[in-house]
Amino acid sequence: MNGSDESSLVARWMADCTLCPRNCHVNRLLGKRGFCGQDAGIVAARAALHPWEEPCLSGTNGSGTVFFCGCNLQCVFCQNRDIAASKMDGVGKRITSDRLAQIFLELMEKGAHNINLVTPTHLIPQIHDAILIAKSRGLTLPIVYNSGGYESPEALRMLDGLVDIYLPDFKYVSSELSARYSHAADYFPRACAALEEMFRQVGKPVFSPGTGLLLRGMVVRHLLLPGQAKDSKKALRYLHNTYGNDILYSILNQYTPMPQVACLPELARKVTEEEYQRVLQFAIDIGIENGFRQEGEAASESFIPRFDNEGI
Repeated sequence: MNGSDESSLVARWMADCTLCPRNCHVNRLLGKRGFCGQDAGIVAARAALHPWEEPCLSGTNGSGTVFFCGCNLQCVFCQNRDIAASKMDGVGKRITSDRLAQIFLELMEKGAHNINLVTPTHLIPQIHDAILIAKSRGLTLPIVYNSGGYESPEALRMLDGLVDIYLPDFKYVSSELSARYSHAADYFPRACAALEEMFRQVGKPVFSPGTGLLLRGMVVRHLLLPGQAKDSKKALRYLHNTYGNDILYSILNQYTPMPQVACLPELARKVTEEEYQRVLQFAIDIGIENGFRQEGEAASESFIPRFDNEGI
């Protein structure tokens, strides 16, 4: 497959894009861009071993992360704004599905424990093709789908049997918050439907008995925002009521005030230790047992990698 010879699956979805709940209906094959800021091409900014994921993903060698440009959420507080911001040009490198497949194999050769697709929603058909190509050439690593949680179940079904681990965010319950910070008043019901489809595909966690690495399952991340402990508790309660301890929970305190939130005073500070501890205690009180917390000063730009086209 090359840049001018896309698969029928790519052609069908890109000609009238409804890959995510935005339902932009743009013809990305003609170079038009949806809310995600991307046309039909694959643009990526980094492919490297990443040590900062959850321990069951990073292990000792690191997760083989591929950071794609563009995003269907455009959260105002995004730490990866340099590559996620809509319609940014001159960032990342354009590649084919065939090259993406080769990148997966190169990461495997470097010792990656898995292939971690970061912000992949707007490229599901291209990723589908790349995974099939890579598997035909010997890829054996688990595939991790790492997204903001704002997904279309119909689009996710293209990945059934190809993705081993789903790593979605579950950002908000409040429609007011999701509209204000992610331009998506319908985030909660859409994310609920997406997680249901993800869980249907991968089921309960399966770990490697020798290493403790996750081989299959769903890890749901929730990032605590400053002043929003109440909404965090609602999100965790929903998840536990729905999935119990059949998923892994990752409760994050790494929120970092980025320059673009200067116009939003409520977001211009880090999460306090008291706020974070209150949410963690709530999780324990309602019966959440399987998951991860962050220790110490996690809010740091050290979590933001250099998007310098390494490995692309």
